[in-house]
Amino acid sequence: MKLPFIVARAFKLQNSILARYLMRNVLVLLSAVFIVIGLVVFGNQLVLVVKESLKEGIPVADLLPLVGFNMIRDVVLILSLSLLLAIILSVSKLYKDSEAIVMNSLGLGDKHFMMFIQPLVIFIFIFVLLLTTVVVPWSKQQKGLIIARSENASEFSFIKEGEFQEFKNGDIIFYASKVSDTDNAKEQNMEEIFIYTLVNNEPVITLAKQAQKYTNLNTNSVYLRLKNGTRYHGFPSDKNKKILKFKLYDLQIIDGEVQKAINTVTKVESKSTSELLFSNKLTEIAEFQWRTSQPLSILILSVLGVLLGKTSPRSGKNLGVLVGVVAFIVYNNVLLIAKSALERGESSPIVGLWWVHLTMLLLIFIFYSIRHRKFTQFV
Repeated sequence: MKLPFIVARAFKLQNSILARYLMRNVLVLLSAVFIVIGLVVFGNQLVLVVKESLKEGIPVADLLPLVGFNMIRDVVLILSLSLLLAIILSVSKLYKDSEAIVMNSLGLGDKHFMMFIQPLVIFIFIFVLLLTTVVVPWSKQQKGLIIARSENASEFSFIKEGEFQEFKNGDIIFYASKVSDTDNAKEQNMEEIFIYTLVNNEPVITLAKQAQKYTNLNTNSVYLRLKNGTRYHGFPSDKNKKILKFKLYDLQIIDGEVQKAINTVTKVESKSTSELLFSNKLTEIAEFQWRTSQPLSILILSVLGVLLGKTSPRSGKNLGVLVGVVAFIVYNNVLLIAKSALERGESSPIVGLWWVHLTMLLLIFIFYSIRHRKFTQFV
């Protein structure tokens, strides 16, 4: 009577040890792969953001937050790919070292390997779900605020001394021979000012000895206060040119209403998940399904990883990794295509992105059947 109980207990303990062994290997490889891929992706992101900040005049203070927000956005895909590769490599190592053959002889196969790694997979699933539904939308909102603020306000906050600069896509040509900052971050003093603008398709040239950038605290509008200058409506050679001399002239750079609008980001990607949940707009439905699809793909890819990791001792070492990377790229690209189709109204919200996951599960089932016929000697 005691023998079956002892055997069952030993088998349960054996499973527990094997589960911890496999999960530890997956965790170690996951960390290593994530670090390698992360260094490459985040390094490229840093270079691109720095280059863009120099081009667009984004403040240095906003540089690190922008890099951080881009990293948060990319963590989901990097973590998904890293987990898939870690599972493939861990299971493949068991077969390469013939450990899996011994496990198979004890009645442990793919289904057991899938169960062994489930605690780690479920933890990452919850973590990614939190990222896609809460953290990433928040980061995109903050990034949108920084970019909008930079595009509307920082152009004139970083005027280079002694250089002609284009603003507003070339609608304004600005030159200042001398630029000095003040104690107030919202103010700048300039000397020997040249401004070229188009007003109703008519060129307007403004010359001034001094200028000061300031913000009206009541309206939140940003102005250039020009002192002791002249405005030319039309080129000096034009017969119908108008000349206006002034002692003080306030040129509005940014309307206060525009500044207020900056604080209200309406992009779908930056909206909270709760707002998207009960929305009837196709773009918002597509965004909601995309956010839930990313963590869902973690569960599906974990199953695929176990199957791709199952190899024979004579097969290619990197074949499973190569197939895994290709499957990951195709899977995510098809999800993006389905998302775009839903946004354009070319597919039903009921079908949405779900057909991609169902198709992937069907392909995995077919692959599972094929693999088990091929490796019946291991099961």
